[in-house]
Amino acid sequence: MEMARVIVDVPSKDTDRPFDYLIPEDLRPWIEVGSRVGVPFGHRTLQGFVVSLHPRPEMDTAKMKPIQEVLDVMPPLSPELIEVGEWMKERYACRHISALQSMLPTALKGKAERYISLAHSDMDMDSTEEADGLFAILPESELEQQIIRFVGQKGEVSLQQLSRAFPDGAATIKALIGRGRLSEFQQIKDKLQKKTMKAIELAVSSEEASTALASFPAKAQRQKEVLQYILEMEDFLPISQKDLLQTLGVTAGTVKALADKGLITLEDVEVFRDPYRGRNFTPSTPLALTQEQQVVYRSIVNKLDEREHGVFLLHGVTGSGKTEIYLQTIQRCLEQERQAIVLVPEISLTPQMVERFKARFGDRVAVMHSRLSDGERYDEWRKIREGRASVVVGARSAVFAPFDRLGLIIMDEEHETSYKQEETPKYHARDVAIHRASLTGAAVILGSATPSLESYHAAKSQAQDHFAPQLLEMPSRALGNRLPEVQIVDMREELRDGNRSMFSRSLHAAITTRLERGEQTVLLLNRRGYSTFVMCRSCGYVAGCPECDISLTYHQKSNNLRCHYCGYAAQAPEVCPDCGSEHIRYFGTGTQRVEEELAKLFPGIRVIRMDVDTTTEKGSHEKLLKQFRDKKGDVLLGTQMVAKGLDFPDVTLVGVITADSALNLPDFRAAEKTFQLLTQVAGRAGRHQLPGEVVIQSYTPEHYSIIHASSHDYLSFVKDELKHRKALHYPPYCRLILVTLSHEQLPLLVRMAENFAAAIKSESDRRGWFGSLDRFDASALDILGPVASPIPRLKNRYRFQCMIKWRGTMDAVSLVRVVAEKLQDSARDSKLQISIDVDPQMLM
Repeated sequence: MEMARVIVDVPSKDTDRPFDYLIPEDLRPWIEVGSRVGVPFGHRTLQGFVVSLHPRPEMDTAKMKPIQEVLDVMPPLSPELIEVGEWMKERYACRHISALQSMLPTALKGKAERYISLAHSDMDMDSTEEADGLFAILPESELEQQIIRFVGQKGEVSLQQLSRAFPDGAATIKALIGRGRLSEFQQIKDKLQKKTMKAIELAVSSEEASTALASFPAKAQRQKEVLQYILEMEDFLPISQKDLLQTLGVTAGTVKALADKGLITLEDVEVFRDPYRGRNFTPSTPLALTQEQQVVYRSIVNKLDEREHGVFLLHGVTGSGKTEIYLQTIQRCLEQERQAIVLVPEISLTPQMVERFKARFGDRVAVMHSRLSDGERYDEWRKIREGRASVVVGARSAVFAPFDRLGLIIMDEEHETSYKQEETPKYHARDVAIHRASLTGAAVILGSATPSLESYHAAKSQAQDHFAPQLLEMPSRALGNRLPEVQIVDMREELRDGNRSMFSRSLHAAITTRLERGEQTVLLLNRRGYSTFVMCRSCGYVAGCPECDISLTYHQKSNNLRCHYCGYAAQAPEVCPDCGSEHIRYFGTGTQRVEEELAKLFPGIRVIRMDVDTTTEKGSHEKLLKQFRDKKGDVLLGTQMVAKGLDFPDVTLVGVITADSALNLPDFRAAEKTFQLLTQVAGRAGRHQLPGEVVIQSYTPEHYSIIHASSHDYLSFVKDELKHRKALHYPPYCRLILVTLSHEQLPLLVRMAENFAAAIKSESDRRGWFGSLDRFDASALDILGPVASPIPRLKNRYRFQCMIKWRGTMDAVSLVRVVAEKLQDSARDSKLQISIDVDPQMLM
């Protein structure tokens, strides 16, 4: 027997290591590194992943348990992904099993179920009659006999199913197991099964079927109709029984009669859930590249041809033709019989984006994103795993696509914070992509019109402590048209001049002009709902969430208040709950309110609103964007999702209602995020023949992020922003770890948070790491806090945070993990929760 090291599905500190199991001879051909197995663990059967195989050791293995079952014919994880999981565990201070589980679709996150069968002595009986004979011999109650008969007929039955059949029989079932009459065992069952349909095929030749038709008696007219139809559909066999019954209006009994005569066969066949079934994508051909594009293309293709790992930062303005570069480098990768992953932010994964890849590569493209059902995602994942797809387009988790000949990873809009997972494991898809590509000799393209400062600084400085991409630039638009003119409107001046509307006079006039010309407008508001908060003008009461320290958002359609953090909802009050005043009003501006205002100011205007509330239904993104493309709307109004990836020829105006809404957030990246969003949304205007115009409304028009965005000047913004980052020791001049501690009792939480900070200082000082980051030539580590988190209470738990800043090659992640685990051990009974976020993108 060989031995396998298995990571079991128990995400705790004590089990965060491989356990050794023997491989039974009959399972040996099926078990590989990456296999999913069922193993005994204590008194349970658990799912686990094989992370390595070894010869049986010389030592005594009597106490080692064997693997019970293999859950998949093909291992769901490749050896390369197993290695990525090991790296993620160290890089993001997470549990090994959490890293491995994050690579699988929900359908494969299996769970052990308890099953009941007859005990071996009873299973030897060949028939129900023999079982009935046994009841005559043994003095058992009527209920016991019914349970044994039920299990005997089923062979094996889940405990859940048995309990449903005998709701009052729990004690009896336990007694039968205790007496050895029934046997209990566990099996790992996936959350989702393959989809099947009852399919029909001819069991005889078409000539024999035609002969049989002539001999049907008059009373079998319906059978004759069915067989005639099947013969006519011969080129399309097998066909679904369900479709046949609906088409001909016959019963399943008629079909069964034909099967009994041996003329047709009925069997369950698998049906793949294809989210794009029935969609026809008009094939596209490669476009001629501009001179700028050719330089970029050659640089990337040289690496592909040499099959060497390389990372490229593609900085191209909006409309410079980055997507065509992606498509042509993928084509080169496929010609080498290798595979490609295209990562797109979830918010940009529009039908328009998918269509570009499907149109070029057809059925070789698999798509993975959150708007697919679990079943569709599972089938798309299997399409990749079984080699029926060579290109995957998806959100961040698509970086784990189970390819075995990976040659290229593309990350569009690489600056997007949504590439960072906010739940454990808190990985960043960019870093995972670069590490995975280094294992396979693949190339990585990081594309953006506004690259993150970390990526751009790494490319310019070529510092090797994190990653150092090669910078490729495309400063011109592919069609040669100019970037749109941008006008900044000072909303303070509008107020002084008596304009109390949410639309400035300039934006009002620009929308009017577009309506007259029959052109289209995109309006961005970085907020959803009707208004930001509800406040009483008499006493100052603000409606807040009882579970979290955050104000509730008003939603007009349902007339309720919602917390966008914990989901709490309440009916909107008509009078103030504190003072009883009727002067309770909705403050701030949300997408619903902008839609209402547009209808008042421009009677008859057709507004298509896109935000989280209007796009919850499946297919709603596609439907709304198709309406806009088909010119069934004059204005596309939305949150961030209208800022990226959209390309409509008739959009000549982009309006930004409140440009500075994100500038006041407690986040050192606030200016960068504002600049990126404004630049991205401005790029939606004038992308084709018609010239574009952008109107940015702001209450702080003098802010450098807004000034530089208005002139599309990325380099000047970077220069200004890097000065602030360097002075305050923020990335890219150091790295961060955000540690958030939470507890239901505030005094205990404050004490624990102070203990954590003191332990970090003490241990880093002992290692010679602790010190000021002011000395830029030296490695150093510093800690800020503990302080209350920006949202100090969520879901009835108080929150404190510490920020660890460090520079150099020290293993700060390991230090933080060790200190956090020691603190959690000492506070195990107090329900203290500690979250470690390495290189955080969200500081809330």
